[in-house]
Amino acid sequence: MLGELAEIARRDRGLFPRPGPDLPERLRDALGVLDLRARDVRVERRWTGAGLDGEELSWTVGFGPRTRAYLLRPRGVAGPLPGVLAMHCHAGMKWAGKDKIADGPEPPAPEIARLRDRLYGGRAYAGELARRGFAVLVHDVFAWGGRRFPLDPGPGPDASEPDRYDRAARDHEHVLAKTCTLLGTSFTGVIASEDLAAAAYLRSRPDIAAVAAIGLSGGGVRAAVLGALDSGVGAVVVAAAVSSFRDLREEHVAAHSWMLFPPGLTRLADWPGVVASRAPAPRMVLYAAADPLFPATGMRRAHRQITDAYRDAPGLYAGMFFDAPHRFDRTMQDAAFAWLAETAGKAR
Repeated sequence: MLGELAEIARRDRGLFPRPGPDLPERLRDALGVLDLRARDVRVERRWTGAGLDGEELSWTVGFGPRTRAYLLRPRGVAGPLPGVLAMHCHAGMKWAGKDKIADGPEPPAPEIARLRDRLYGGRAYAGELARRGFAVLVHDVFAWGGRRFPLDPGPGPDASEPDRYDRAARDHEHVLAKTCTLLGTSFTGVIASEDLAAAAYLRSRPDIAAVAAIGLSGGGVRAAVLGALDSGVGAVVVAAAVSSFRDLREEHVAAHSWMLFPPGLTRLADWPGVVASRAPAPRMVLYAAADPLFPATGMRRAHRQITDAYRDAPGLYAGMFFDAPHRFDRTMQDAAFAWLAETAGKAR
C-alpha cells in the first residue's frame, strides 16, 4: 500500500526535483532555521593529556541549559589550525552527546565505551583527529547530553539510569518533532540552528584557519545540512548517512530519527542533492555497503547523483564504499582524516 501511495505522491507533489543553485536558501526556509548565536562563551576548565590540549567550553543559545563543548588541539601547538566541527551521532543515545566521540579529562562511562566499540572502533575519534593537526570542536546539541530534556527515565531495575533515560527519550522524540513543526521550525531545523551557531563561534576564533565538518549517521546528517546551509564551512565528511530517499522502504524509514525527515524536504531535492548543494565545496561520503539502515540501490544512486553534481569540479568529491555495517570504524576514520588533511584548507 505504501509503495502505491509513494508513486501517487511523486506524481502529484513533484518529489525529488533536480535542485537548482537556490537550494541552500530554500532549504533554510523549509527547515525553519532560527537565528541562534553562541553567546556568553565561557572556558569552564582546561586540561592536558594524551597528546592533546583540551578546553571545556559553554555558551547559551537563548533557551534551555547552557551548551557544553570540548575544544581539542594537538598538545603545545598554538595555531592557527584548521578547525573541524565534529558532530556526535544519534545512535538511540541521548543521555550523552559530545562524549560519544570526544574524551574530557575523565574516562568515559561504560555505556559510552560500549557505543564506541560498536560504532567507532573503540576510538574517541575527535581526539585522534586533533592529534593529526586539527582544532576539533564537539558540542552537545538540542536534546542530547547537557541539552537533554528533564524526562522521567521510569523503572528498570536491571538497566542503568542512562539506558533508562534513552528509552524515555526515544519515546519523546516524536513530541519534539511535532512541537517544532507547530512552532514553524522542525527538529532538523533547531538542531541545524545550534550547529550553525557552533560553526560561527569556531570560525570567529583567531586560532582557527578554516572550518570543516564531519559526522557519522545522525552526525553525518548534521554535517551535510550544515555544509548546505553555511557557505563558510568548507570540507564536509558524511559517514553512513547518505542514500537516495526514493529508494527507502518502510523498514529503512522506521529505523531513522525525525532528524532525517524534515517536512517539505523531498519537494526541494533528493537527499544527495542536499549533500552536493554547495558544489564545488569539497565533500566526502563514506558508504557502509552492508548498512541495514540504507538500501544498497539508494547508496549507489546517491553516489551517481553526487558524482554528477561534481562533474565540473573533478577531485572535490570523494565517494568511498566500505564492506561494513552501520559504523565509522578506524579504517573509515583514517580515510576521512587523510582526505581532510588534503582538502580542509582549500578555497570554497
